[in-house]
Amino acid sequence: MSMRGDKKPTLYVYNWGDYIDEDVIDRFEKEYDVRVVYDTFSTNEDMYVKVTSGGSKYDVLFPSDYMIKRMIDEDLLEKIDLDNVPNAKYIDPRFKDLDHDPNNEYSVPYMWGTLGILYNKKMVSEPVDSWDILWDPKYSKQILMVDSQRDAVGIALQKLGYSLNSVDRNELEAAKQELIKQKDLVLAYVVDEAKDKMIAEEAALAVVWSGDAVFAMRENPNLDYAVPKNGGNLWFDGMVIPKTTQNKELAEAFINFMNEPAIALANAEYTGYSTPHMEARKMLPQELANNKAAYPADEDIANTEVFVHVGEMLREYDRIWTEVKAY
Repeated sequence: MSMRGDKKPTLYVYNWGDYIDEDVIDRFEKEYDVRVVYDTFSTNEDMYVKVTSGGSKYDVLFPSDYMIKRMIDEDLLEKIDLDNVPNAKYIDPRFKDLDHDPNNEYSVPYMWGTLGILYNKKMVSEPVDSWDILWDPKYSKQILMVDSQRDAVGIALQKLGYSLNSVDRNELEAAKQELIKQKDLVLAYVVDEAKDKMIAEEAALAVVWSGDAVFAMRENPNLDYAVPKNGGNLWFDGMVIPKTTQNKELAEAFINFMNEPAIALANAEYTGYSTPHMEARKMLPQELANNKAAYPADEDIANTEVFVHVGEMLREYDRIWTEVKAY
């Protein structure tokens, strides 16, 4: 690389795995004559540890609702100057003023979706409408469970009829016992690999986020997706600027670029996740716009809950998940 190339401003981006149309990064680099260093994480907790353990210098992160709230509370984020993000006008008002960032000061919505069950219709004959199916011995070693503490503990809590935001020690202990009971039935605890394993028909059931379900269903018509009637998680991911940023204006330019209608459309099409961007939504191809996994009817998500930051009780969640995995 020439010396001149080395002097290009660099933007450090930290996003979920498989959560952007990679051409978008090249387009941003060319248009702004910058270099993007792009890293990925698989859970909010992994991202948080990396960002808070020092040594990282990220400019843009993509956390979920409860993690955005935690990072605001811990003074880890910069306020975004929305004058530098005029394309935020395209965000559907339904995704503004949410509990985790009530004044839209620290985050610009990126995608939203649900957590549910991806299943193979050839292998599963009964209706998939409850988390209980993930505990059915009939599917022993055919279940892919999500390797993420808030999600896994949340599923066990909802299975028992509790809130996935429970801070009751007895309820959390009961959830731990459920996860230990389930352990022998689980083929593997996975995150990003779940969709590929399901496409390859290596398992009958997997806990996945909705966009991964859309992606997998495109590749294998035997697959379908359901949000359990006894719960599910409705989530919102946003773009934020951590205090580690060395170039806040470039970070704002990137967030604005991600909300150019054509770019927001490319990301929604590639990932299969649900866009909060009104123009991109209008331009979606019919098969995606009508996909129930990506754009569910209100009644299909009536019983979902949004994660909230559980504060000090997070230690309990950490402990439970560590004990389940080690059991």
